[in-house]
Amino acid sequence: MAATIGIRAEDKNRWERRAPLTPDHVRELVEEQGLELVVQPSGRRAFADRDYADAGARLDADLGGCDLVLGVKEIPPDQLVADKVYLYFSHVIKGQAHNMPMLARLLELGSTLLDYERIVDRRGRRLIFFGRHAGYAGMLDTLWAFGQRFAAEGIDTPFERIRRAHDYSSLEEALAHVARVGEEIRKRGLPTGRRPVICGFTGSGNVTQGAMEVFERLPVLDVDPEVLLELAEDRDRPRNVLYRTRFERHHRYRRRTDGGFDAAELTAHPERYESGLPPYLPHLSMLVHGAFWQPPQPRLVRREDLAGLFEREPQPKLRVIGDIACDVDGAIAATVRATDPGAPVYLYDPVAGAEVPGLAGRGVVVMAVDNLPCELPVEASHHFGDSLVRFVGALARCDWRRRYEELALPEELAGAVIAHRGELTPPYRHLEPALAAAAGRPA
Repeated sequence: MAATIGIRAEDKNRWERRAPLTPDHVRELVEEQGLELVVQPSGRRAFADRDYADAGARLDADLGGCDLVLGVKEIPPDQLVADKVYLYFSHVIKGQAHNMPMLARLLELGSTLLDYERIVDRRGRRLIFFGRHAGYAGMLDTLWAFGQRFAAEGIDTPFERIRRAHDYSSLEEALAHVARVGEEIRKRGLPTGRRPVICGFTGSGNVTQGAMEVFERLPVLDVDPEVLLELAEDRDRPRNVLYRTRFERHHRYRRRTDGGFDAAELTAHPERYESGLPPYLPHLSMLVHGAFWQPPQPRLVRREDLAGLFEREPQPKLRVIGDIACDVDGAIAATVRATDPGAPVYLYDPVAGAEVPGLAGRGVVVMAVDNLPCELPVEASHHFGDSLVRFVGALARCDWRRRYEELALPEELAGAVIAHRGELTPPYRHLEPALAAAAGRPA
């Protein structure tokens, strides 16, 4: 007998309006697969409750009768229920300390956890993701921050006309507006003394691809990172374009001894490597970070790297870091906390090593919204659900009472089971020390 599937109302913050499945996806599952779905009512969700009811779902604030609960963001520990199967972005696979209490509570309740982030194909590519929409929103917010930083310095630029992602009615409207700003730059150029505007991107996945789709609405010329060391303002260079450079892995990491790079060695011995970005930082106007990073890989931008910029000159070229990946205390040292769409940025003073009020003064503006796709909730949910819907039937038909090794799941889903019936599964036992540390126990 198929499990009853619940869709929870998101409650991370007032900006979170996404859903793992839209009413159209629910109708497909009900009518074509005969599944039973229960939706928690929400006055904030981007899709009306009545549309879910019309699609065949039952509305109920209590998901206690559901066997499988689908969400988007982390579920608070006090809302977890015993003997349930949960699927959501848990943000635990790197041993993130702030989410260990949630994982510990889930284990205590004897429940099962799957994570969208770990539903991957045989090449490790994620199959269900919001990443591209994180890139769209993150780039919009970064360009907005770039314009606001200059405005705080009393400098008018075309970027000041760009709005935050959630201030647009749709992605289509946002892209069209950025293109109009691009036409303004093409016709009138950029202010003297602010050129060349150079944006560096890390990563090559969906996050970075989405960010670059937005950036490409502006007049852009591509340059290799090595060229940055020679790129400077002069009258022979066009005044009506922006420059884009992409930092591949061999740019982001270099061997400490000789500056070389070997991907297998980096994976096996990250301690032999350091960041390769410091030589490029003085030449960037913006840095957009979308690459995957995990410890013990070296930080890409350290506090001392940023402090060195301000030791050399009162106002370095680098104005904004858009940390779309948003690993707090991770690859970017300036990401000291996550932000939300209502207040997406803060100023980080690397000399003091702290956040300071406002956008003017010594420091780099950091954009670090940790749920960026919620700024484009309708488009993001449709895209996400289109990828998820094909797996829902297998999840509903699985007999979750069986041992982990006996679960009849497609390979892609089996690898996403982080915990089953109160125990970490073999691929995720590396989380035991993090759980112990969070509980104050010896590892």
